[in-house]
Amino acid sequence: MIAFTAALEPLRLANRAAGAPLYDWRLFSADGAGAEASNGVRVCADGAFRDAPGLDAVVVCAGVDVHLVDHHDLLSALRRLCKSGTAVGAVCTGAYVLARAGLLDGYRCTIHWENRPGLTAGFPDLEVGDELFEIDRDRFTCAGGVAAADMMLSLIRKDHGEALARAVAEQLIHQRIREPGERQRPDLGKRPGTAHPKLQRVLEMMEASIGRPLSIEEFAGSVALSPRQLERLFIEHLGVPPNRHYVNIRLEHARHLLRQTRMSVLDVAMTSGFNSASYFSQSYLERFGHSPRAERKATPA
Repeated sequence: MIAFTAALEPLRLANRAAGAPLYDWRLFSADGAGAEASNGVRVCADGAFRDAPGLDAVVVCAGVDVHLVDHHDLLSALRRLCKSGTAVGAVCTGAYVLARAGLLDGYRCTIHWENRPGLTAGFPDLEVGDELFEIDRDRFTCAGGVAAADMMLSLIRKDHGEALARAVAEQLIHQRIREPGERQRPDLGKRPGTAHPKLQRVLEMMEASIGRPLSIEEFAGSVALSPRQLERLFIEHLGVPPNRHYVNIRLEHARHLLRQTRMSVLDVAMTSGFNSASYFSQSYLERFGHSPRAERKATPA
């Protein structure tokens, strides 16, 4: 809902600020009936996907468990619109739908950081960044949340200039229009407890080597520390030894895959750097209080 309204309201406010109907829009759902958001709010639709006429642009809005939904009618409509020259965009997990339709092949894209592991696992050839939003020719995607407003403000600025985009941002009480190259989450060095440059470097290496884990000795050597010195650094700043923190990073990655993909538990374990299924299951149980299989069963079918 927040991504939906953050994408729509800048268009309404652009019309208001310009005193002219610069933009108009219609809403479409699978069957033309209203759609219910995860917060229980229902939104009326103007028609079904198959009835969508020629449009200048289309924006796909999707939410949780997007990979479990049959998007057949939507995929067909998107491909048809794309062939007629419609610009195609997405907010939040809508990027997954565009990927399913094959409409992100050869384009830069982004998605909410929590859904990035699932998207890259399902579509390994996509160029998926961790930016707030991406505008690449006639494709535009964003991480969702309030980043949708930044993306739409950027598009308004492209269409009608800086002054109008700034006027809309002021109506939104949005002090600064963020740029597409900005990251979704703070840099590791700006997070609490991670300001030490050598610690920051090791954390970056850990997040970049989930599928092929490195040894603590390799991490320590990369920043000219002994393993004991690196352990003291982790305990001082993060309260846990480096091996435990590294395992936790890989387990979080595994949880995203279990929730967002249909990969087998064994494949999830291997992709997350666990060569032993039993060690993976035990570690998962200790971290989250239930097994990987229980996590998968808890995901709606």
